[in-house]
This record gives sequence, C-alpha cells and structure tokens, in this order.
Amino acid sequence: MKRPRVILADDHTLILEALKNLLEPEFEVVGMFPDGLALMEGAPALNPNVIVLDIGMPSMNGLNAGQRLKQAIPLVKLVYLTMNHDPDMAGEAFRLGASAYVLKNSAATELQKAIREVVRGGYYVTPLMTKGMHGSFVQNFKLRKSTTPLTLRQKEVLQLLAEGRSMKEIAFVLNVSPRTVAFHKYTMMEHLHIRSNAELIEYAMRSSIVAA
Repeated sequence: MKRPRVILADDHTLILEALKNLLEPEFEVVGMFPDGLALMEGAPALNPNVIVLDIGMPSMNGLNAGQRLKQAIPLVKLVYLTMNHDPDMAGEAFRLGASAYVLKNSAATELQKAIREVVRGGYYVTPLMTKGMHGSFVQNFKLRKSTTPLTLRQKEVLQLLAEGRSMKEIAFVLNVSPRTVAFHKYTMMEHLHIRSNAELIEYAMRSSIVAA
C-alpha cells in the first residue's frame, strides 16, 4: 500500500526535521518549506495528499497559504500544527478548508493520529479544544464569527506591509503592480476605519495575520 504523501511547512528548521523523523516511515515526506509563500509556490508540483503547516509563518501565513492551496489542489488535506489555541483561529482555519487542527504542545502521537484521520476523509481537533462541545466540533468552530473581514489578497498585502516590506517589494512578491498594492492598502484602511500605517500594523498583529 502506498504511503500518503505529506508536505511540512514551518519557519523553524529544527521543528521540520523533528516532524520528518516522527512521520517517516508511516508517511512519505515529499517536501519541507520554511514559509507560506514558498509552500504555496512549491507544493502543487509535489502532488501531496496532506500538508502539515503552521499558522504563524513569514511572507505568507498558514491560513492564507492554505486557502490558496485548496484552490490549487482541492483534494489536499490541510492539517494545522500550531501554538495558537484560540477557538476563533481554529474556526477560521476550518472555514478556509482545514481538515485538522493540532496544538504543538500536544503529544507527538496526536499529529500521526490526525493525519491518519484526514487521509480516511475525517476531521481532527486536539481534544483539549473540543472539551464540552456538543455535536460536530467542526460545525462548532465554523459557526464562530470570522476574525477578519478582509479578502485573501488584502490579508496577503497586510502581512507583507506589517513585515516592513515596501510597496515595490510587495508587488514583486505577489506578482502584481505597485499601484495594485497601494489600492489594496488604502481600501483596507478605509474599510477598517484606520488612519495610519501604525494602526494598520497593530490591526495585523491583533488579528494574528502576522506572528507577533
């Protein structure tokens, strides 16, 4: 029987290596990426069954990368492995196509269990986060209010702005014109009733669009 093909994405090299050692030989680790942008660009060619990714990553966070990847590879299963135990963040992850949400401080065997579950077509959430929930935990999470009213492209622009990139750099990274970047920036500011760059970056931090 063929082993499920798994991609790993985390901005800590030591974590990537530890995860690879944990998951092989049960799963075939076909790629490892240090940020969301590299993941989004490299993953489709590797034909993965499962992508294990963190939420807080540079260049493009895991939620944005995951949303893009579900468009590019609809059948891929997204397993979020994160320190973030905020139920609203889990809700956002499931709304954007996640199949599992695992906390990094859980037992290592939990990640293996989550991957087995999603390969079978199921869902998985760290039990710690589903305590006291009745009915489908996925529906419970999905029904939570969205943490941000922004579009996917706006969130991508906002993360790069918050990381200190210039309009020109952002345009290059996202393969759009600087004018398009400026349009997204000022549309966001108007929409969020924000008047300065500092307020915009504060909003990005508060919404976990960038890792603090």
